[in-house]
Amino acid sequence: MRITVCVLLIVLGAIAQSFLPWFSLGLVAVVLGFGFRQTALQAFITGLVGGFLLWAGYAGYLHFLNEGILGDRMGRLFGGVGGWAIVGITGLLGGLLAGVGCWTGQALRRVVRPHGTGY
Repeated sequence: MRITVCVLLIVLGAIAQSFLPWFSLGLVAVVLGFGFRQTALQAFITGLVGGFLLWAGYAGYLHFLNEGILGDRMGRLFGGVGGWAIVGITGLLGGLLAGVGCWTGQALRRVVRPHGTGY
């Protein structure tokens, strides 16, 4: 089930971010964390992996398309970091956003639907 949530997070997050602001990934993660029964750690890790893959994948795609020019310039701006490191940092930020979102949705589910009151 965690793979299903991760894939849904990537697909729905990509669709949402095509039309909505950057933080829409967090909103999608809250909804998925609420909708699927997981432990807090499972929810956070699922969101972390899904958000990382989505943001790092897209940043890597853009880095590849412009031959690393923008990533290298951003890296120099942040103290000599390489372009691919910027891609990794971007993925980490997206992963943290989605991980905290899924964790929040899971915690909200526990508050709204206490244990034993159905799926």
